[in-house]
Amino acid sequence: MSHVVTTTTTTTTTSSGGFANVGYTRTLQGQLKIAQVVALLIAFLCVHLSRYWTDYTAMRYFEVVTLWFLIAFLIFFIMHLLRLQSKIPCINWTLTEFLHYVLGTILILIASIVMAVKAHGIAALIAGSVFGFIATILLAYNMWTSYKVTWGSQPTSSAV
Repeated sequence: MSHVVTTTTTTTTTSSGGFANVGYTRTLQGQLKIAQVVALLIAFLCVHLSRYWTDYTAMRYFEVVTLWFLIAFLIFFIMHLLRLQSKIPCINWTLTEFLHYVLGTILILIASIVMAVKAHGIAALIAGSVFGFIATILLAYNMWTSYKVTWGSQPTSSAV
């Protein structure tokens, strides 16, 4: 008896416009990161450019928190856009992003609540707190989707 084994190998290459992953901006995760950065930028600018500060320490706290996470999520966006996470495999980027989302959601929520309480009817400060709450909602949703990817349910089927 003779047996014939045929092996077929298919190689596909994709080109997405050079070294940048431009298609990432069209995904849900990419659009969420863009929306987070924009919401945090608007929140920061509303408070920073306000002429009337009611409580200096509360306003500075809001600025520091929003600016820190604005920069952090902008760096994550650029890393995904340039595919840098695959070039630095020694860091678990999924877990790192998830922890940033958890911390960012909590701190921006606290900062937005403090800003809403200390705004005293000043339109720019109220707008900053509203965009802080919008950023909190976006971060919480992104945290939830990141959680499902990081610690999602693993299929546990045992075939005997």
